[in-house]
Amino acid sequence: MAEPPIIQGGMGVAVSSWRLARAVSREGQLGVVSGTALDMVLARRLQLGDPDGEIRRALCYFPDRSVADEVLRSFFVAGGNAPGALTVGVPMYTAAPTGRRQALAVVAGFVEVFLAKDGHHGRVGINFLEKIQLPTPATLYGALLAGVDYVLVGAGIPRDVPSLLDGLTRHEPVALPLHVADATPADSFELRFEPLQVLSPAPPPLPRPRFLAIVSSATLAMSLVRHGGRVDGFVVEGPTAGGHNAPPRGPLTLSEDGEPVYGPRDVVDLGRMRALGLPFWLAGSCGSPERLRQAQAEGAAGVQVGTLFAFCQESGLERSLRARALDRVRRGEARVFTDPLASPTGFPFKVLGLEGTLSEAEVYAARPRRCDLGYLRELYRRSDGTVGYRCSGEPVEDYLRKGGRIEDTLGRKCICNGLLATAGLGQWRGDGPEPAIVTSGDELRQVAVLLDGRTRSYSAADVVAYLTDRRPSESAGA
Repeated sequence: MAEPPIIQGGMGVAVSSWRLARAVSREGQLGVVSGTALDMVLARRLQLGDPDGEIRRALCYFPDRSVADEVLRSFFVAGGNAPGALTVGVPMYTAAPTGRRQALAVVAGFVEVFLAKDGHHGRVGINFLEKIQLPTPATLYGALLAGVDYVLVGAGIPRDVPSLLDGLTRHEPVALPLHVADATPADSFELRFEPLQVLSPAPPPLPRPRFLAIVSSATLAMSLVRHGGRVDGFVVEGPTAGGHNAPPRGPLTLSEDGEPVYGPRDVVDLGRMRALGLPFWLAGSCGSPERLRQAQAEGAAGVQVGTLFAFCQESGLERSLRARALDRVRRGEARVFTDPLASPTGFPFKVLGLEGTLSEAEVYAARPRRCDLGYLRELYRRSDGTVGYRCSGEPVEDYLRKGGRIEDTLGRKCICNGLLATAGLGQWRGDGPEPAIVTSGDELRQVAVLLDGRTRSYSAADVVAYLTDRRPSESAGA
């Protein structure tokens, strides 16, 4: 099959939901679900009562019904939790997770991809952040069981993904080398995952999906081709894309507004990308038909578009947040700030200014520092040679006790809890609900083209129609 000209971005936590990916795939493009924190997403959706029954329906198709039933017993609440009720917790992932913890991640990856692929013949991908290592093998295995067609990985150097795909499609044990701060040359830290400890008996070998590495330089792309196993293509992401951005090359310089300044060294050499002989897509301010045509004229297979899809009807963005964001777009008041401090990863992170969210200093200051989800924790070597876990968004004294630096705590926000709240899956606590944090690409104002001054919302099909100069569903793959 020809490569899709449009890849829908794998955004945030549950913003690129199965509903959005399904809608985009029905239009003949590549719909992508976010693989970030899918285990927590599944647990909280079940505690909300799974009102349309879709999750429970998907669980009926999981290859090992006993595993699916255990997840259902652990988290499903008939009728949903009462407003303000505390949610049942999920233990934070570690480098030596329990079988039950891994099973939840496997089931979550399966459910999200199964529902995204259901009812059409289009292709579906799943997106992972390389920096979030611990849940990835199990979640990826679940996605493979559901027949995912593409796997996209960025926010790091995804050199180990091809070997994971090779082993998991054969249901073999895999080992993922872990990034551990302060490790010595003699140390070796890895996460092991054995599919048949979760699923029994082994199904037949699975088709290997196409692997697209998300990169911000041609040098990284060339390195992955030479030393990273089988790579099937690239998404070349520029610094105007939403979410996490690669830091500028060279010394960090901030603008008068406090944003990182990107320069000529951050522009990807497309000639070198073409020379690799693999398909690539451009990302970052590519949400227009002109940019799609320009990208293809420059040798790209197409574009990856996030922001336009993030605010459409099918996205997982919580409704009131979406409505307020679109109101700002209509009034010409939308402002996206590339925050160099917000993310515990140390990567710049784009934040949409929106009242009542962590974009406001007073909301950030009022939230007690805590880390109880742990997806963005840094692994570090303790003095006894074991692995420890720390997050620059946790209480400062805890972070310093674990060897962290005080300067790394300044301005850090809890991205994990904030993004779950953005998708309507936030935790309620004694001091109130977790505040959201909304991310967006720099081209948010482009959304106004789809609103056209008359409508207050638009669909994923409208986005595809706009980008391809076609009517909605004219080239659908359903």
